[in-house]
Amino acid sequence: MHCFGAEYQVSAERTPREREWRPQIYRKCTDTIWLSLFFLFWTGLVFIMGYSVAAGATGRLLFGYDSFGNVCGKKNSPVEGAPLSGQDMTLKKHVFFMNSCNLEVKDVRLSSTVLCVSSCPEEQLDTLEEVQLFANNSGSFLCVYSLNSFNYTQNPNAGSLCPSLPVPPSKPFPLFNRCIPQTPECYSVFASVLINDVDALHRILSGIMSGRDTILGLCILALALSLAVMFTFRFVTTLLVHIFIALVVLGLLFVCGVLWWLYYDYTYDLSIELDTERENMECLLGFAIVSTVVTAVLLVLIFVLRKRIKLTVELFRVINKAIGSSPFLLFQPLWTFAILIFFWVLWVAVLLSLGTAGAAQVIEGGQVEYKPLSGIRYMWWYHLIGLIWTSEFILACQQMTIAGAVATCYFNRNKNDPPDRPILSSLSVLFCYHLGTVVKGSFVITMVRIPRTVLVYMCNALKEKRSVWSRYVFRCCFCCFWCLDRCLRHLNQNAYTTTAINATDFCASAKDALKLLSKNSSHFTSVNRFGDFIIFLGKVLVVCFTVFGGLMAFNYNRALQVWAIPLLLVAFLAYLVAHSFLSVFETVLDALFLCFTVDLETNDGSSEKPYFMDQEFLSFVTRINKLNDPRAQKDKNSLRKEEGTELRPIVRPTVR
Repeated sequence: MHCFGAEYQVSAERTPREREWRPQIYRKCTDTIWLSLFFLFWTGLVFIMGYSVAAGATGRLLFGYDSFGNVCGKKNSPVEGAPLSGQDMTLKKHVFFMNSCNLEVKDVRLSSTVLCVSSCPEEQLDTLEEVQLFANNSGSFLCVYSLNSFNYTQNPNAGSLCPSLPVPPSKPFPLFNRCIPQTPECYSVFASVLINDVDALHRILSGIMSGRDTILGLCILALALSLAVMFTFRFVTTLLVHIFIALVVLGLLFVCGVLWWLYYDYTYDLSIELDTERENMECLLGFAIVSTVVTAVLLVLIFVLRKRIKLTVELFRVINKAIGSSPFLLFQPLWTFAILIFFWVLWVAVLLSLGTAGAAQVIEGGQVEYKPLSGIRYMWWYHLIGLIWTSEFILACQQMTIAGAVATCYFNRNKNDPPDRPILSSLSVLFCYHLGTVVKGSFVITMVRIPRTVLVYMCNALKEKRSVWSRYVFRCCFCCFWCLDRCLRHLNQNAYTTTAINATDFCASAKDALKLLSKNSSHFTSVNRFGDFIIFLGKVLVVCFTVFGGLMAFNYNRALQVWAIPLLLVAFLAYLVAHSFLSVFETVLDALFLCFTVDLETNDGSSEKPYFMDQEFLSFVTRINKLNDPRAQKDKNSLRKEEGTELRPIVRPTVR
């Protein structure tokens, strides 16, 4: 098969004059221009990756650096004009501030001389003799590198080349590998200047990196929970559904309670003096309010829909039967998850490099400072768009692959002889013909999510200047964009399925799917929505328990770590993991019912044009329709087509 201009069709027509439903017959390349645009966009991303590697210095952020341009714990290259640069700091992994207790640090901020040392002084040093003894015993030199330890007590300039006395006891902390003073008065001064005045991006990135092991562990937890929920849906029974809903309710209530308890604990903690602690407290309040509202809404919906549990079991049996014809669909999210993890790791690595991209400039005293390069913030935004668009593209490829496999199995006349390797066939069709359609659909979602991101950025930037009305406008706009995002995602899914069935471009597929679903909405809308709701509850369950684990893990490092952002990242990643796995059932459900409507549109149940659906699926849809519409019991024509032909099971042709 060839793409980019090549077409093939089984029928005699070259191109149909009027677009009609011809399942799995007509095939052509779609939206090729968008595929070219995506390639050009990724060319820009590759340029940013190369630039970040060349200009960035992630080590400065992860390991810390001294006042002379040396990264602690690394072997460094010299900086021209800085005689103390270019030293081997492999054994000196900790950042030490010579004047951590000096009150004048507040005025000059980060101008205090910074050194790389092999260990932090854990006991107070009152004299230069004690500083010298500490250097001789531990090999950790607390004076400027040019001063030999033997001259600590003899050099007349030792007062300016060595730390201010007394040197407070300190301990290493993961944030920039700093030596944190332990005395209350020094800690207060040190933290208020060196933590609060650090750039917000660096604080967030350092919080993410200091908790990277926890974030990775929580992602593995989300993966395990997603597999457990998949197992529940695959072998669903009435008892399992009751247990599943009970766990969702308990998880929602438990997370809400923990969030409010932590906020109460922060509110009455008299030691809150740092911006990081205040940011954590504010984010906790936001998390608690949002989780409470979501919990209340979901509890009301669960109570209203509680009588449909038996129908849920029947619905998932129908879905599992469709999956049974291609069981490897359940493994489809694994490669999606692996690709997403690889891309996210690469994206974070480039972000860290961009965050540290700066030109070294020598200032007075032979010290070195790094000034951000021009245009870096524009690269950040371009990089963010790349994250959203590419992530959506990967997820959309999974949706298209599953939809194509379901359509291939559904539009197979001989149900006893399913098609060979429907997933590979769907993948080949996707990569040869419909990558442009997936690119265009993912771009539509990206264009909705970007304004939401800009709104969040503006909301934070104007936090202290906002009036009550501006806050109300921000929230209304954010809610509108969220609703639009949800509607477009559902429309995209149906458009992908339509493309897999009829080989039309994205806009034509979206239009045809919307028209067809509106025409036949009475047949399946309620059951389809209810099935999507149960699958959404599965995602909520995964996020709830993962966020709870994150709350317990991050709460131990309050003072010097902005853990609210890593927690939000954990919730986002947990939802994406759950969505990657549980969306198999959601995609199969949506594709199955769209195939059903196409079946109604193209066939009438006669011996000449029998339905593709089997008796079990037809009976289920008919029963659901009657239960949802009381008038259907009186109206025997509720499931008739406009021509008046009543739905009947497949009339299988005689095999000779």
